[in-house]
Amino acid sequence: MRISTPLFVIAFVLHALSAYSAQPNIIVIMTDDQGWADIGLQGKGCVTPNLDRLASEGIRITSFYATQAVCTSSRTALLTGCYPNRLGLGGTALGPKSAKGLNPKEQTIAELLKDAGYHTGISGKWHLGDHGQFLPPNHGFDESLILPYSNDMWPLGQSRGQPRAGYPDLYWIESGVVGEKVGTWSDMDKVLGKQFDWAESFLKKQKTDKPFFLYIAPSMPHVPLGRNPDYKGKGATPYAEVITEIDTRVGQLLKILQQTGADKNTLIIYTSDNGPWLNFGDHAGSAGPFREGKGTTWEGGVRVPFIARWPGVITPNRISPALAGNLDILPTLVEAAGAKMPLLPIDGESFLPLLKGQRDTARETFAYYYGDTLEAVRKGKWKMHLAHTSRSYEGLTPGVDGAPGPTKQVRVAPALYDLNKDPGERNDVSAANPDVLVELMELAKQFRLEMTNGKREVGTDK
Repeated sequence: MRISTPLFVIAFVLHALSAYSAQPNIIVIMTDDQGWADIGLQGKGCVTPNLDRLASEGIRITSFYATQAVCTSSRTALLTGCYPNRLGLGGTALGPKSAKGLNPKEQTIAELLKDAGYHTGISGKWHLGDHGQFLPPNHGFDESLILPYSNDMWPLGQSRGQPRAGYPDLYWIESGVVGEKVGTWSDMDKVLGKQFDWAESFLKKQKTDKPFFLYIAPSMPHVPLGRNPDYKGKGATPYAEVITEIDTRVGQLLKILQQTGADKNTLIIYTSDNGPWLNFGDHAGSAGPFREGKGTTWEGGVRVPFIARWPGVITPNRISPALAGNLDILPTLVEAAGAKMPLLPIDGESFLPLLKGQRDTARETFAYYYGDTLEAVRKGKWKMHLAHTSRSYEGLTPGVDGAPGPTKQVRVAPALYDLNKDPGERNDVSAANPDVLVELMELAKQFRLEMTNGKREVGTDK
């Protein structure tokens, strides 16, 4: 007896096959200082229906890392697939007119995808050098609208009424050309809107015969928070209001993709550059169950939200505890696009098989650097802290009304944690697991040797 296959099954299979074979459009959204718990499905402080929808239609990776918990370093890892200390940009947030930047010899995601036939664009915060040779047009972006560094690096400061002496005026730079000034608090309130408006315009003008890569790097929820009046009262705190604005604008991007028909073959990734800047109180987010925040190698500093959606390829409503980081995004996207890998060695590992459901794991090990210092290593569920000095927010009163509260420096003793049982890193189990300690000490030795032998020249303005 012959059994016929239902037409809807045939249609689904054909759609899935076409999605696997065609170069996907790619959107990467990386927010600034958004904590792990600052999406609705992972915390209680922010309401994010559009991000929740994105997750329900794709995958959340709950053990995803920023490669270092500071602006420039994390963005270096994302765009190059390297530990940033390999490229001389570890532990840094480059200030205005810095002589350093991302070396133009390094191949970014944008360059690799452009060589594979993509039209490329970036909207948002750059922070990889503000001299001409370091700007997006020299790193593979066809179009760009950026702020060159963090939005608090301007004369008016991190909060209203508290100017920061010594900082120059902050300007937009569009495709390498200096444009309008962000000169007032009213201008700052419009920053997110302008960044997402540009991204929407980029999407609307894309042609169906050429794939696109769009990198959106909102300048917030990094302080100072822009306070768009349209979102006042739409969150429990000023920080939550900004997250509501970001979430709403992500929803608008999804609508544009539907209207243009691009959503069926678009891979969207949503993540953050590091954990929350906790001493800013109600102008900061939450790391949820994890310890500490931005600027540390505790989980709260480097474990960040991660959502990916790709209709017909990523099975909806998946949650994965696999270990991965933003340095793995480059090889993942290169593989998805059928592009060529960089000529120079990278540290990232593709997790495309995880996204496609072909494997349950991604990378096996991870090195927690801050600057050039290796502060911890992870293998599987085990995380070993090495002796180091760290920023700490614990036991201190956060600031109010956008002003920063104090932080302190503490000495971190060597310790071993089982992250499956103790994600908050409170119970040192090194005494009960001497064999694990020996294994991780050897791993730390290997990481140090690799970085020492493989360090490359930082970009400099000569």
